[in-house]
Amino acid sequence: MRYRIKAIGPDSDVVETDLEAGSESEARALAAARGLSVLSLHRQGGRQGRRGRFPLLLFNQELLALLRAGIPLSEAVEALHENEGRAGVRAVLEGIHTALNEGRTLSSALAAAPHAFPELYVAIMRAAERTSDLESALERYIAYQQQLETLRGKLVGAAIYPVLLLGVGSLVILFLLGYVVPRFAHIFDDLTGDLPFLSRVLLDWGQAVQANALGIALGLAALGFGLAAAVRSPALKASLGQLVWKIPAAGRRLKVFELARFYRTLGMLLAGGIPAVTALTMVSGLLSPALRGNLQLAIELIREGKGFTATLAECGLATRVAQHMLTIGERSGSLGNMLTRAAEFHEDYTAREIEWLTRLFGPLLMLFIGCTIGLIIVLMYLPIFQLAEVIG
Repeated sequence: MRYRIKAIGPDSDVVETDLEAGSESEARALAAARGLSVLSLHRQGGRQGRRGRFPLLLFNQELLALLRAGIPLSEAVEALHENEGRAGVRAVLEGIHTALNEGRTLSSALAAAPHAFPELYVAIMRAAERTSDLESALERYIAYQQQLETLRGKLVGAAIYPVLLLGVGSLVILFLLGYVVPRFAHIFDDLTGDLPFLSRVLLDWGQAVQANALGIALGLAALGFGLAAAVRSPALKASLGQLVWKIPAAGRRLKVFELARFYRTLGMLLAGGIPAVTALTMVSGLLSPALRGNLQLAIELIREGKGFTATLAECGLATRVAQHMLTIGERSGSLGNMLTRAAEFHEDYTAREIEWLTRLFGPLLMLFIGCTIGLIIVLMYLPIFQLAEVIG
């Protein structure tokens, strides 16, 4: 569930931000861990979720190009505002430009629009303001977003073929069971011979569909709407997520995928100059509940002075490969860079596994659908073959 929080930040300024949490108490705990004193908190409704997305990656790319051309920040934002045609995006850019003209910092202007700029991005900009290194911060965030988009594209591309195959196969099976079989059923109404059991079941199904076509159609429609509503339920998603995590093979792969995203985001924050404890607190929302408790324990241990890599390994947040890479990064002072490299390693590993599973699952799914369709057709024609033998 998503909560909108209005709070007093570490710099004594009032900020509004969104948090993903399982309950209101968990949202308050996450806010306190980030140094926020909560003033008000409420759960977001459906309209917030349907709000148009702000093109953050495009905004960063265009802003970086203008800054590299020597245009001051305020004028660059003004140029983007004048060039924008979408009303929602123009309103956000106008708010930033107004805040900059009033003498406020860029990070505070961005924090005033939490629906457009996530907390991670605001923190990176705030750290860049301290080091006067805004262009490098924009470059890091652009690279971060592009890598995430690349990984997301691989996942979506791998899922398209099985989903299409399953959808088309299901439609063909439904067409056979809902239209063709009922048409065949009345042909054998007067057939008194002994039919194979499965053929009799199939023909009885066809007769039932003919007799109750409207009720079955309404039932299928209600079932479809119910499944669609259930899929959108946060509680159901959380329960399914916990169930998948308990499956050993799936749980291991989900953990590697989440840790890769965790390493990449954490590496970007550390490279931007954000302290380790603060960065770890900020990325807690990226982890599932199965790992979030481990992260809170790791934060407490690091606050007590324990080593970064040893703590992540002790709390189950570092794979063997990542542990070796982070140890080297901690010794050389390039921990942020090593976290990014660890993320790349595990993202490539995940992409290879998904590609292998897709190559295996696609033919198996096609074989299953083909056998199902073939079995339905054979069972429909088997009484005809049996009748021909009797006549012969």
